Amino acid sequence: MISSSSNNRIKRLVALGKKAKFRTEEGVFLVEGEKMLREAPREWIREIYFSETFFNKRKEFIQKIVRESVNIMEKELLADEVFQKVSDTQTPQGVLGVLSMPQYTWEEYMANWSSMQSKAPLLLLLEDLQDPGNLGTILRAGEGAGVSGIVMTRNTVDLFNPKTIRSTMGSIYRMPFFVTQDLGNTIELLKENDICVYAAHLDDSVNYDVPDYTRPTAFLIGNEGNGLNRATADKATQYVKIPMEGQVESLNGAVATAILIYEAARQRRQ
Repeated sequence: MISSSSNNRIKRLVALGKKAKFRTEEGVFLVEGEKMLREAPREWIREIYFSETFFNKRKEFIQKIVRESVNIMEKELLADEVFQKVSDTQTPQGVLGVLSMPQYTWEEYMANWSSMQSKAPLLLLLEDLQDPGNLGTILRAGEGAGVSGIVMTRNTVDLFNPKTIRSTMGSIYRMPFFVTQDLGNTIELLKENDICVYAAHLDDSVNYDVPDYTRPTAFLIGNEGNGLNRATADKATQYVKIPMEGQVESLNGAVATAILIYEAARQRRQ
């Protein structure tokens, strides 16, 4: 059992939790909690750490995960106070996994969309979102609404930030994503493949429930504070807006995204 927070393994876990640079260099990210470990693809799991209290209560669960994880390289018992040091939450559940980062290429995206015979693609294009909770919630809502995949700009908040991962509630395992170096070029590629791109924008917009989203569709969502860059928005097929009453000028990014994609899901059910 590791009983000192000055242990090199503990220092590494703390760094992986706090620094995107370290996560990227190792190609791993952290997940906490029994639910997140239970849903994780077994081939992604590389290391498992658990507190003494959790081990005494859930020994069979740990043994099952370790037995099923084909690429696991490390499993360690930590003293409760040491586990608190590596946890990103105030009340840790007592189990933490180090997982391999998934990788999705643009070619895989296109092949996946073109193979969908019974369902038109429904995509999200995110420009420079900065709130980890918003990004995680968008992945979770996207899975629920049947979104095919998410494209993010390189300046979007780190998808593997522990707060983002926690907000996804497991959708990180099932929602394909792609980080684009040039969002404008990506939009043009989508339009060339007959995908209509709708920009969430107030200027010269139609109400969001007017367009036909049963066709191949992508929603373009901007930064929480500044919205979409005008040059990016102008590449869209059409602007759409969510009408509001009172003195509210805008909605939270994740809330607005959920409204749009669930309208698309409603149309497609009918």
